[in-house]
Amino acid sequence: MSNKLEILKKRLIYRASYRGTKEMDILLSKFVNKYIDILDKNKLLELEKFLNFEDEIILNFYQNDIVEKKIDKNKISKLFKDFRF
Repeated sequence: MSNKLEILKKRLIYRASYRGTKEMDILLSKFVNKYIDILDKNKLLELEKFLNFEDEIILNFYQNDIVEKKIDKNKISKLFKDFRF
């Protein structure tokens, strides 16, 4: 695997684990750690875009299916919406 891909994975794991709220740290880090090794480069880039949304927007999407900003309907958002830990 390329070094750039490994760096991207580490960056995504870090971004998911240090969000600002403990609840989102737990939710997103468990989600990312579950799927990080099975996602290809394009899906990892989609995940990066997803993680750039604010915690409140992601949480509203997860709990209430409220989309304040455009969260793309793609494999990542579907995996996250269906994710339970």
